Amino acid sequence: MSPAHPENWPVLTLQGAVDERLLQDVKTLVAAAEESDGNPPLSEQTLVTLRAAGTGPHSVLALALYSPDYTRDDSGTSGAASGHARGNDLAGFAVVVEDADGTGVLEVAVHPSYRNQGVADRLVAELQKVRGFAGLKAWSHGNHEAAADLAARYGYAPVRELWKMRLATAASELPDAALPEGISLRSFVPGQDEEAWLAVNRAAFAHHPEQGNMSLDDLQARMAEPWFDPAGFLLAVDAAGRILGFHWTKVHPRHGEHPAIGEVYVVGVAPAAQGTGLGKALTIAGIKHLQQQGLHAVMLYVDADNIPAVALYRRLGFSRWDVDVMYAPREGR
Repeated sequence: MSPAHPENWPVLTLQGAVDERLLQDVKTLVAAAEESDGNPPLSEQTLVTLRAAGTGPHSVLALALYSPDYTRDDSGTSGAASGHARGNDLAGFAVVVEDADGTGVLEVAVHPSYRNQGVADRLVAELQKVRGFAGLKAWSHGNHEAAADLAARYGYAPVRELWKMRLATAASELPDAALPEGISLRSFVPGQDEEAWLAVNRAAFAHHPEQGNMSLDDLQARMAEPWFDPAGFLLAVDAAGRILGFHWTKVHPRHGEHPAIGEVYVVGVAPAAQGTGLGKALTIAGIKHLQQQGLHAVMLYVDADNIPAVALYRRLGFSRWDVDVMYAPREGR
């Protein structure tokens, strides 16, 4: 095999915190992939975990595959920035975010300039050497054909679909949905509402594999993100001030040719308030909040098998836009 083939390129392997230089290279790769594909190659949870430098409950295993042209000068500046190598030096990146029980989630990102050259195969082969696949599932964001082929070669099959749905409508076209009697809306207050919100979130998403397990570290890591805006974190409270539900919104800024878009980040209702119409009222209130910020499109993620939620979003005018697929080993593999 030629030295120019990715199979012969060295892989940088890191266990634990990712250094700032690599993190910057990953951000560059993610931005290029998102511009090319229309969706990010790594999940938000993974990016938050990488930026939080291992302060949360998760452990991180990262594998970075650089082009042989890649160099750094003595100041630590990457070759792309210093002019010593061509741009797009980070050809591919794989990361496993692992829980204490040994299970984990794998994601792989390949720079558009290095696709169809075996970069993902090289990273996965190295992962097999340094960790193995025990307890490992994998996300494919956008479920590209190359990702499906790679999963099949390693004995993985789809086990979960996460739909991305999109709404493009004026606020006047949304139905009215009044809050239940005795309930009002207010914004999240940092330093005051964290523990109460976490309790409601755990109860509302008791059976959700990611959202229901959110910790204070996870919440604080998101609150430290540049997109966090407490004004768009709407809480439904009763007369005693107890949180009964919430709609956390998010704004994705414009990047490249893609305009800014709002997101129904997460809507949750405490079990005691479910069935009262609060979820629908919160959803509409959050969408109207985003539209008041001048955002003409709103998106969300929802599990394909969450039939009631999908039906609600369709009634509000959302349509399926894209899909992320989770893969897991086929039985016996």
